[in-house]
Amino acid sequence: MPMKITHKYTVEALVFSSYVLFAMAWVGGTASMDQIMASMQIESFASASLLSGAVTLAKIVGTFAAAYLTLKFGVKYAFWLAALLIVSGIVTPYAPNYDLLLLSRFLMGLGGAFMIVYFNPIVMHWFTPAERPVINGLNAVAFNVGTAIVLWGMPHINAISGGWQHSLVWFSLCSLVLALLWLLVRFEPLATAKVAVTEDATDYRYRDGLKDRFNWIYAITYSGLLSFYICLFTFYPQAGISQSKWVIGFGIIGTIAGILYSRRQPLRLPVIRWSGAWIVLTVFGLSFASAPWLQTLCAIVLGFCIFLPVTALVSIPHELPAMTVQKVTVVFSLFWSISYLISTLVLWLFGKLVDINHGSYVASFVLITLLSSTVFIGSYFLPETGSQKE
Repeated sequence: MPMKITHKYTVEALVFSSYVLFAMAWVGGTASMDQIMASMQIESFASASLLSGAVTLAKIVGTFAAAYLTLKFGVKYAFWLAALLIVSGIVTPYAPNYDLLLLSRFLMGLGGAFMIVYFNPIVMHWFTPAERPVINGLNAVAFNVGTAIVLWGMPHINAISGGWQHSLVWFSLCSLVLALLWLLVRFEPLATAKVAVTEDATDYRYRDGLKDRFNWIYAITYSGLLSFYICLFTFYPQAGISQSKWVIGFGIIGTIAGILYSRRQPLRLPVIRWSGAWIVLTVFGLSFASAPWLQTLCAIVLGFCIFLPVTALVSIPHELPAMTVQKVTVVFSLFWSISYLISTLVLWLFGKLVDINHGSYVASFVLITLLSSTVFIGSYFLPETGSQKE
């Protein structure tokens, strides 16, 4: 009889590492796009942008469909399917043609989209309410950890592996090992998974989620920030603003600070609100400051403040009355799909404004600064699920 994995922190290590490796493979592929294009004689930037568009589409479709897969196969095998889709990135460095390259990136993005939704039912199943904020915070920083490893360590990784193609293959092979280990996880009802259940919450489906006012407020609160984050890496370097790596680095520090803060302070909205205010100020500074040192300072504070409230923000649905594994899956499925859909439209509008204004980024920067205020504004409409300590 094969060994079974039943320790909750081992399960969390598998979940966390799986998403770190997805980020490494995803960002590593993006960072190697010049070499990939050259190896296929792809000279059209429209073709290159279609690769990014394919993944964006995968994120919208994947996050929306994620809850359906859990209803069909259960959380364990839905997560396993996500892990296998991420492994399809192994095709990327050696794809013989553009269509197969596009397919591998799409499937890999789909796997990442599924996985980010499944964090929440897994956390709810394995961890107590007191433990969840810390675990949610760890999962929230996983993508940043993978991105930071690639941004700062890819040359060293390539030197060890023998080249960027070998590195991407190794990332995928490590993902495959984790996917196989995941099959050993024993997903049975645990004492920690017991939550209050009502008849309505048990049968919470997409149609219920779409009619639930909370889900729209929750997604829109995050959408402006996600829109900025995507624009930061897509357009800011082209505008001559290269401080994005500082946002990533201090985002990790901000997440750790957010985990520690949430352990001491159970109220969720205050940290979301004042972080949201600082986000607007620092997005404005990063976008419009003329002094490089001031842009760097804004990027550092911005990275910290973007991720400081994430633990609190992600904890809110877990702490709503009568929350269940099924309901939390639907909530986060809609949260990510609505957020990515809005962000995709904003990304298009950002680029369109640059074209209309003959290469000037001023109007686009005004737009993204205004939209970054959704976290601050949304904090006045979200419910306070934490309770003040006596």
